[in-house]
Amino acid sequence: MNVTRWEPFREFDQMLRDYSPFFGRGRGLRRGAYGMDWTPLADISETDKEYVIKADLPEVKKEDVKISLDNGVITVTGERRREKEYKEENEIRVETSYGKFSRSFALPDDIDTEGIQAESKDGVLRVRIPKKEPTQRKPVSIEVK
Repeated sequence: MNVTRWEPFREFDQMLRDYSPFFGRGRGLRRGAYGMDWTPLADISETDKEYVIKADLPEVKKEDVKISLDNGVITVTGERRREKEYKEENEIRVETSYGKFSRSFALPDDIDTEGIQAESKDGVLRVRIPKKEPTQRKPVSIEVK
């Protein structure tokens, strides 16, 4: 017997996808106050030495991606552009979203901001955020007067 994880909103998500022209743009997409057209999926992992943010950015050129760090929050913004218009073809179904995106992640205090590196390869952006070397704290005695 196979055990499948129950996802309570799966049927609702499927209904929204089936009727997306009626209900809106569908899962993973948002058009809000910030004007973002889609939201890339991201995974965050941790090792002893670093944190790694891995974001799926298929068809996004590295020149169209900007990464900033401000007040402990790292933000990835960019744009996925349509390569060409298909004038001689009638598109039957288009599920890929194009346009601007933005994702922000709050970082812990133990990061080395000078060593952050990012690379984009095969449609995946990897941002490596090294941890600071742990400092040994010495106990301090305080005299009571």
